[in-house]
Amino acid sequence: MPGTQAASTRKERIATRTRNPKWQNPPLRIEMSECINCDTCIRHCPPQFGAIFNHGIDVIILPELCSGCNKCIEPCPVDCIYPDPDWSPSPEDWWQEPLGPDDRYVAATARD
Repeated sequence: MPGTQAASTRKERIATRTRNPKWQNPPLRIEMSECINCDTCIRHCPPQFGAIFNHGIDVIILPELCSGCNKCIEPCPVDCIYPDPDWSPSPEDWWQEPLGPDDRYVAATARD
């Protein structure tokens, strides 16, 4: 839409559930059949994106929040994180994580 700015802050992306269209890389996904739930990826996701969460027994990446920066890929000990160029919008229940009581990125992004 003309005159509409892309959601640039994490809070804006959460509110609109949209991915910034200026991001060049596709979002990432975690292959749960390979994941060992070590949470290393969560610790390496930059807070301005804050895309990776524990969701039940799974670790998930919300593609709408993932810039595709790849900061979580190298530290992953089992190489279970992959680009997802054909990503789909996150399921409704995944959106309970951002800005919820267990959102570890909130304090880090308080300046947004």
